[in-house]
Amino acid sequence: MDKLLYTFFSSRDDLRMGALPHSVDSQVAVLLYEQNGVISRRQALDCGCSEADIRRRLRRREWATVHPGVYVDHTGPLTWRQRAWAAVLDAYPAALCDRSVLPDPGETIHVVIESDRKVTKHPGVRVHRRVAFDRHVVWNMSPPRLRVHEAVLDIAASARTEMEAIAILADAVNSRITAAPQLRTALSERARMPRRALVQAVLTDIENGTCSILEYRYLTHVERRHALPTPIRQAPTAFGRKGFRDLDYPEWQTVVELDGWRFHDDAAARDRDLERDLDAAIGEQRLSLRLSFGQVVGRPCSTARKIATALAANGWPGPFVRCPNCPPESAR
Repeated sequence: MDKLLYTFFSSRDDLRMGALPHSVDSQVAVLLYEQNGVISRRQALDCGCSEADIRRRLRRREWATVHPGVYVDHTGPLTWRQRAWAAVLDAYPAALCDRSVLPDPGETIHVVIESDRKVTKHPGVRVHRRVAFDRHVVWNMSPPRLRVHEAVLDIAASARTEMEAIAILADAVNSRITAAPQLRTALSERARMPRRALVQAVLTDIENGTCSILEYRYLTHVERRHALPTPIRQAPTAFGRKGFRDLDYPEWQTVVELDGWRFHDDAAARDRDLERDLDAAIGEQRLSLRLSFGQVVGRPCSTARKIATALAANGWPGPFVRCPNCPPESAR
């Protein structure tokens, strides 16, 4: 009965509109549909099931126990969403949080509950506690989840290093799952936030066009520390394949492209990059310089001096400024 109703009806609206009789089976079927085949004991009882009904479904292997009092409507392996629903229902009132809110959530299911509650621990589930957590939850999501900007700030707050925190913020905005203004507003409402000044500065730079951890490191360790001119960030190409230049210095006919590992790790991506370099040289008469993590993160001072040399050859008046980490002139 449940699986047949699954196929034709997808929400409780069908029940309200009279498309289905208000039977126990139909209510259970709709709830299972909405929750990816997962249901709690309390929900089943609220739909009109008796304890005997639940035991019968389990005995007939129509349902299987995921956690005590939480069931799934098959006996095979669980999908990620079924595991997520089971974790939320087991700890309810609860919601997904942390990385479980992101597009690439990982295997561990993260759920958030009120700070004063205790719940049973289960393998593969990590429980977080938060004061007045329900104010930041989107309850009509399936499953309910913390608002993305709150989750991103939580992940940045728990980052082990500054670089990791910067990468989390930049990646979240660059992937368009949230925006810098939303993160800034959420940050202002937090009484406590590790590395608050850093996070505020990073959000400002992201709003100004810095889109990745590599671009941020170029901005802070190559450009600013050595007083290089400010480029146009994410400048649209004017010739050949449509796209954007990471850093464009049009006044000095120079383009700087930053190759992070995430988007430049296969032959097709490398071919597109080289084609853009060729277009810049032939179609726009631009010098195109391509940098990777080694130049930007490992050797920022040396890289800054070389960029300055290239810009100066095309008319930049300088001056190049040595930072406290630059080696002595005699050591170069």
